[in-house]
Amino acid sequence: MNLLEVNAICKTYGTGETAISALKNVNFTVPKGEFVAVVGESGSGKSTLLNMIGALDIPTSGNVIIDGKNIFTMKEEELTIFRRRNIGFIFQSFNLISELNVEQNITFPILLDYQKPDKKYLEEILEVLNLKDRRYHTPRQLSGGQQQRVAIGRALMTHPMLILADEPTGNLDTQNSNEVISLLKKASKIYEQTIIMITHNRSIASSADRVLQVSDGVLTDFGRHDI
Repeated sequence: MNLLEVNAICKTYGTGETAISALKNVNFTVPKGEFVAVVGESGSGKSTLLNMIGALDIPTSGNVIIDGKNIFTMKEEELTIFRRRNIGFIFQSFNLISELNVEQNITFPILLDYQKPDKKYLEEILEVLNLKDRRYHTPRQLSGGQQQRVAIGRALMTHPMLILADEPTGNLDTQNSNEVISLLKKASKIYEQTIIMITHNRSIASSADRVLQVSDGVLTDFGRHDI
C-alpha cells in the first residue's frame, strides 16, 4: 500500500516571460516504511517538492495524497491539524526552542496538540537516540549532532506517518552525519516510518532504500541503491 502519492505536481513562480517552472509534472509513489532520498543541485526544485509534500506550499497544479487523503482539498484548519499529527519535519537548522530542554523540545508537538506525552515512548526515543543523559540540557549545551538527534526525536514523538528531512546532515561533520543517517534508517525499520530525505550528498543518498533525482524541476527515479 502506498502511503504517499504525488500526482502531476507542477509549480510555477511568476507569470509570462518571467515565469519559472520549479516543478514539471512530477509523479511518484512511496509505500509505507520506505526510506527515500531526493538528490539534486541547489535550485533544482527538490526543496520545493518537499514543501509541496509537507503542505508548506501549494502547487500550481496536481495533488498530493497521504494515506488516501488529498491534502490540498482540506480546509486550512483541517490541514494544520493533519500536518501536525501525521507529518514530522526535520530541518537542517534543527529549529529547536532554545529555552526548552531536550525532553521538552521532543514533547513540544504533543503539547501543542493539547495531548499528554506517552512517557514510555519518550523513554524509548531517548534511549534509541542516546539522549537519556542529556534530557535536561538546553540546545546551547549540546553539540550539533546531539541537536539533530533531538530534532529527530521531536519528529518521531507524534508517531507521524511521514517524516520529511531537509538536508538533515547539512551542518554536521562526517561522523555525526553517519550517525544521523543510521538513526533515520533505524526509525524507518523500528517504527515503520516513511521517510523522504532531501540531500545534495550522493554518498548519503545511497544509504536510502530508494533514490530520486530532481533536475530543473524534472524528477527521475533511480530505484533502489543505484545512482
